[in-house]
Amino acid sequence: MARISRLNPKLPGQTTGLIMFDALNGYLHPADPKKVQFLAERNILPNMQRLLAGARNAGMTTFYPSGAHAEDGSDVVARLTDTDMDLGPGGSADKPIVPRFHRGGKDAEIAPEIAPVKGDYVVPKHRWNSFFQTDLDLQLRVRGIDTIIICGGSTDVGIASTVFAARDLDYGIVVVKDCCYSARGNNNEFFMERVFPRMGRVMTVDQTVALMHA
Repeated sequence: MARISRLNPKLPGQTTGLIMFDALNGYLHPADPKKVQFLAERNILPNMQRLLAGARNAGMTTFYPSGAHAEDGSDVVARLTDTDMDLGPGGSADKPIVPRFHRGGKDAEIAPEIAPVKGDYVVPKHRWNSFFQTDLDLQLRVRGIDTIIICGGSTDVGIASTVFAARDLDYGIVVVKDCCYSARGNNNEFFMERVFPRMGRVMTVDQTVALMHA
């Protein structure tokens, strides 16, 4: 039965879960005007709202893997990298990559436009991969969920890491391309066109919602 379910092109509410990855104020309501414009041009937040509304109409549970980093950096391991997160200078011993938002701050709160309701599940996480040392896999499996729909950002960081993990955990995967984003060159397009299609299905919001049903 499980294998048949994963081959069902439809997205039934009882066996499909919506993953709103890092749907946080700091990312969806950034202070940088250029980032505000970037998100607005792509209609990211309204698209996420439409996707969430469709999932709720179908009776899906929504999961919110959200960065919950300690302000003192005690849950972060510094390492050498060639660049900073935006592919600029950085990553050296005196300037390692560190989380931008911390647990308890307003930026780390879920954006109010897509906030959880009763029955949804918030997953505190400390790494890019939403499954790594969290109970997301458990919470999906106890509900009989074998397929995930994922959206959020950044595509080339947490979305990619989570999708790779979901694939290895044998979940069916739908990546909603107009609800995902990355401001790093053509990284978003690369993953949507060259990587994710081999791991699951890549769809628009409209295509995804059209397949949802109770």
